[in-house]
Amino acid sequence: MVTLSLNLQNEKEILEEFARGNVEQAVNEIVRRYKNFVFLVAFRYVKNYDDAEDITQEVFVEVLQKLKYFRQESTLKTWLYRVAVNKSKNWLRKQKVLALIRLGGKGEDNDPEFDIPDYSQDDKLEKKEMEETFLQVVANLPEKQREVFSLRYFEHMSFEEISKLLGTSVGGLKANYFHAVRKIASAMKQYLQE
Repeated sequence: MVTLSLNLQNEKEILEEFARGNVEQAVNEIVRRYKNFVFLVAFRYVKNYDDAEDITQEVFVEVLQKLKYFRQESTLKTWLYRVAVNKSKNWLRKQKVLALIRLGGKGEDNDPEFDIPDYSQDDKLEKKEMEETFLQVVANLPEKQREVFSLRYFEHMSFEEISKLLGTSVGGLKANYFHAVRKIASAMKQYLQE
């Protein structure tokens, strides 16, 4: 028997297969096509490989549960993007709450750890600090600018792909990207001068 991944050319065929009752095969094809995409979206938010893997699994569990309600008003990729962003944001909120709970506790487990770096690690620390600053600057951009910049810079998507994903004009996306780049460049220049 030939697997569906060899036969299904587009998401319409995947959804038709799902509607015919071939749920497992349709979902397997969705996971095969979009797993890396969903992982990168989650990783961009949570910045941790294991957590991004967990979120990716949660996204596909939700997809399996809700695929029958998918109305095809957007593409599967757009839907998966939105689910991944929502799951990632929820995960971040949960982590903030857990951090506050931990801060309120007592005992050795709640004491902060301080690592005194070796002088031989100065370059690594400087690079890490610069990367953290860069990510913080990106995180502090207005939402539209952050979203467009992240999809273009981290996920290497074209403006046309981003336009289809977000449902906005290419011109508007380019303007948001340009403003994001200017803000990032300005913030990084200031960081380097300090």
